[in-house]
Amino acid sequence: MPVITESDVRAALARVNDPEIRKPITELGMIKSVRVGDDASVDVEVYLTTAACPMRTEITDRVSKAVADVPGAGQVRVELDVMNDEQRTELRKSLRGDSAEPVIPFAQPGSLTRVYAVASGKGGVGKSSVTVNLAAAMAARGLSVGLLDADIYGHSIPRMLGTDARPTQVERMIMPPVAHNVKMISIAQFTKGNTPVVWRGPMLHRALQQFLADVFWGDLDVLLLDLPPGTGDIAISIAQLIPNAEILVVTTPQQAAAEVAERAGAIALQTRQRIVGVVENMSWMDLPDGTRMDVFGSGGGAAVAERLSRAVGADVPLLGQIPLEQAVREGGDDGMPIVLSAPESPAAKALQAISEKLAVRQRGLAGMSLSIDTTRHG
Repeated sequence: MPVITESDVRAALARVNDPEIRKPITELGMIKSVRVGDDASVDVEVYLTTAACPMRTEITDRVSKAVADVPGAGQVRVELDVMNDEQRTELRKSLRGDSAEPVIPFAQPGSLTRVYAVASGKGGVGKSSVTVNLAAAMAARGLSVGLLDADIYGHSIPRMLGTDARPTQVERMIMPPVAHNVKMISIAQFTKGNTPVVWRGPMLHRALQQFLADVFWGDLDVLLLDLPPGTGDIAISIAQLIPNAEILVVTTPQQAAAEVAERAGAIALQTRQRIVGVVENMSWMDLPDGTRMDVFGSGGGAAVAERLSRAVGADVPLLGQIPLEQAVREGGDDGMPIVLSAPESPAAKALQAISEKLAVRQRGLAGMSLSIDTTRHG
């Protein structure tokens, strides 16, 4: 039998990521001690960020499994402790730097995160369902995805992602819960039950600012913002806080809905944001006999894309048409997006195709210091 050492155990722990921060627990200063007994038993003490850490069971399980898989390991015991204030401060500094005021990382010139603000002219067109499924589809492809529920009054993202988890707070830094590999934040996580949010514009702006700056999103490929319907305070605040956010317009084929959706997209003329495209939802219903029923008419998505192209003087494509399926609604109620529960369904395939058209910024070595000494020796 191989003899297990403390270095073997620490090497295994370096492959254990914190479920919320998504970084190795060894890098985060979460390992308090490691002891290997004469009988090859292993005792590991782990620091939690807070006493009420909702991930304590998952962290314990991950540590236990990683150590148990080390050749020669005997019984594994994991004990939990809690970081003190000084340790939490060091953790926050290691993740966010030492700036007095948090900044919005997505608004910085060097940000590689693609930000999509999903907008609609009116409610009931399935904007949140589209947003959730696009996020889940991107995450399933291996992208690092965040989803901000910016619909403060009509928040629905936690239910649609099937989670009632609350964020963890480390000093002024908020750790967003993760559902279906999507990091997510919503005002619903800070209210009791189904309590309505009754705020005026300045409070909405401040809440968005906190969600963008105080939440530790990590290194995201894509951040999706589920905007409220219309062209009110939230849309204006997003344009101010993240000027580089691109607008994705959701409509139905119905002409009345399309006209209103056009207004939501045309706000880009005033905010000088780019419109990435139009998504037509509930485009048709496939009937058992193989025919299609245009429940909400036809042509609305194409009309919006055409009119917005003319208005902004640039091509605004119709990115896709999503058929009307009962399973989409059921997935929203059950917290299981259709792109995950029924990936071969027509609606799921349409959503996956749209997600693949939403580009991410390339991450390469260009402009990065490689710490290579180019001095000629000899």
